[in-house]
Amino acid sequence: MSAPILHTENLAIGYPMRKEPPVVVAEAITVGLQPGELVCLLGPNGAGKSTLMRTLAGMQAPLNGRILLNQQDLNTLTARELARHLSVVLTEPINAGMLTAWDLVSLGRHPYTNWAGKLTAVDETAVNQAIAAVGATSLAQRHVHTLSDGERQKIMIARALAQEPGIMLLDEPTAFLDLPRRVEIMHILRQLAREAQCAVLLSTHDLDLALRNADKIWLMPKDGRLQVGTPEELVLNGSFEAAFRADGVQFDPHTGSFKMAVKSAGQIDLVGDGLSALWTRRALERVGYAVHEGVNGSAMRIQVVAGDGNGRIQWQLVKPQQTITHRSLADLVEDIQQTSSPHTSA
Repeated sequence: MSAPILHTENLAIGYPMRKEPPVVVAEAITVGLQPGELVCLLGPNGAGKSTLMRTLAGMQAPLNGRILLNQQDLNTLTARELARHLSVVLTEPINAGMLTAWDLVSLGRHPYTNWAGKLTAVDETAVNQAIAAVGATSLAQRHVHTLSDGERQKIMIARALAQEPGIMLLDEPTAFLDLPRRVEIMHILRQLAREAQCAVLLSTHDLDLALRNADKIWLMPKDGRLQVGTPEELVLNGSFEAAFRADGVQFDPHTGSFKMAVKSAGQIDLVGDGLSALWTRRALERVGYAVHEGVNGSAMRIQVVAGDGNGRIQWQLVKPQQTITHRSLADLVEDIQQTSSPHTSA
């Protein structure tokens, strides 16, 4: 494994106070970022994710320890030197006035231009390549204020990429985006890490996307030390569930998702396969049933079967006294709930 581009040594983060001891948010942080990897910083609200991001970006001084960028102490670098190695994308929207997307991305070349900010042919090539890398070439001549949230986020990432950094730090880059755009942005960042061989660190609340895409996760539980591992390691050792444990909410390690704890409505057997069986299971679990695959002796059993000549799905509900065929999942669930209701007469 290559040497990390950035690493910390016994880092403590927080806020100094004038007449009182400093507020320590987290301490004893020793982590590193490798070229070509996508790392997601996860944790509940208030755990200190934004404080850590600002500290790593040089926007906030550490309380203790060191941050080394290419073996140099971050605090010894000038702003220009730092900008040539590290770029930042923040959540806060910017006021771009009447700038076009191309103009905004070109601002990422400021560490390389002279005092007048004049772009050379090399700078212009870097801008065009950055815009193309995020799939935003068609947006280049649009004014920033006309872009959607997802389009604007692509341009902000392109601006950071135009700096040709070794490290990109992004604070909640998928905030305020709809699900398809969140998936797209995460895919773009993963691709950039691979192709540009830069280290990408992003904080996010998109836990499912992080579990599916991150090479590593930095996990910050409240009142605990930062833990580092692959998504799979942190799920299997219970760290992920413990970090996000909350009243009424459960993490399901089998699906990698969170769900509300609901009162059990009973047991039910499910026979079938494919998408129809998968979504039948989801519907039953949503209303509180523990679903068992195959015939396991539950009082009720559902058989998902091929439908009529039009290919429509049918569901056979086997009860102790009768078998009923339903042609919609909604009708099936309603029948099961009525059968299980304590107010239903025998």
